[in-house]
Amino acid sequence: MNTDASESGTIAPDAKQLRRAIFTGAVGSALEYYDFAIYGLASALVFGHIFFPSLGTTGALLASFATYGAGFLARPFGGLFFGSLGDRKGRKLVLLLTIGLMGLATTLIGLLPTGSVGAVLLVLLRLLQGFGAGAEQTGAATLMAELAPPKRRGFYSALPFIGVFTGLALATITFRVMQALLTQEEILAWGWRLPFLSSIVLIVMAIWIRLKLKESPVFKELAESKNVIQSPMRAVLRGARRPLLATSLMRMAETGCSTLYTTVAIAFLTGFAMKQGADSNANFSTIGTNAVLLASIASVFTTPLFGALSDRVGRLAVYRGGAIFTALWAYPAWWMIDTGSPLLVSIAVIGGFALGANSMLGAQCAHFTELFGNRYRYSGVALSREVGAMLSGGLAPILGIFLVGIAGGAFWVLAAYTMVLAILTLVGTLLSIETRGRSLTDLTDAIGSGAVLSDDERRLHQQAGAPA
Repeated sequence: MNTDASESGTIAPDAKQLRRAIFTGAVGSALEYYDFAIYGLASALVFGHIFFPSLGTTGALLASFATYGAGFLARPFGGLFFGSLGDRKGRKLVLLLTIGLMGLATTLIGLLPTGSVGAVLLVLLRLLQGFGAGAEQTGAATLMAELAPPKRRGFYSALPFIGVFTGLALATITFRVMQALLTQEEILAWGWRLPFLSSIVLIVMAIWIRLKLKESPVFKELAESKNVIQSPMRAVLRGARRPLLATSLMRMAETGCSTLYTTVAIAFLTGFAMKQGADSNANFSTIGTNAVLLASIASVFTTPLFGALSDRVGRLAVYRGGAIFTALWAYPAWWMIDTGSPLLVSIAVIGGFALGANSMLGAQCAHFTELFGNRYRYSGVALSREVGAMLSGGLAPILGIFLVGIAGGAFWVLAAYTMVLAILTLVGTLLSIETRGRSLTDLTDAIGSGAVLSDDERRLHQQAGAPA
């Protein structure tokens, strides 16, 4: 065991294992998030027209984004199920199961009939997709944090999210190519199916890559010391309530603003930001997708850089800085989006997404894993991430479009909503505690004493000679 490993309590992997984990985590996340991202883009550009045409412009968008939000509604349940499984059976198994489940749901969406029957099936498949996504990013970030050199844990924990933004960029490029090669009528008739059907090839590749991934040494140590508990989620709910509250609030601005700037902004441009004599709907949707593409590419670099910064100045300093920037950027950003100018829209989305939301994500990847004890880390991080995602990312498109609709297309309501999310995140950071350098083999939480073992669990551990 090297010096860093001793100081942190983390068993350091060899360089080959670390490189493989980085590659498999990033590639797997890219291919899986492609599935999730194309649904968001289709919600903004397509689904309202083909599944809810009788509801009018605003009503169709609301219904379309309601199906998008259904995926976030399912994510906490996926986090509960797969988080518990990850703490009991290991990280690798969950990463394989979640990617297969999401891939199946996404491919089937491409085969749906249009109309009311298709709309019902769309909701069911979206719930399945969200259930699979409920522990995917948690697993990638947790595994990387447990493998990373302790002094660079923030940087390495953020690397799997390079894959997320690559997947978002790939999905955006797919829609951008369709917009360039097909007419709007062709996209609505059959072109929208192609991104969903093609995901089956990508998912098979991702599963093959992840089969080569090794299990986390931190989980192996937990299993060998007989400290694996059979009800990790119950232990989290019983003894880790403050970390759960803090992390759920800290997700508000990060996830909510990610959704606002990458999905709602496109819908706002297409449906509300048009002025008399301006270009067509298709041109406005192209401006939005181009901005999201640029922001996604920028995020590939900014997210790990903010993770590295959290290794130097602390997780909470970076997180609070990102939340404050998000609040200050909100009004000028949505004003720029409202202009419809390609340059200003791109600046607004890059600032709000690549700098604001993803500065918080860069610090979050290591911070959340360090907050929870080793016996139920996967469960704690999964539950807090997905509850926060449901309350922010799931509601953001529905509430955002609803507010804009009743305000007659005024951009300031989205700015105000963004500010509220940032304030809630700042409150979450006040409930948290600095965790940089904390041991990942600690069984208790960074905040409080952590959950206690049940009498039966304590008796079994004592019989095995393990600490209770």
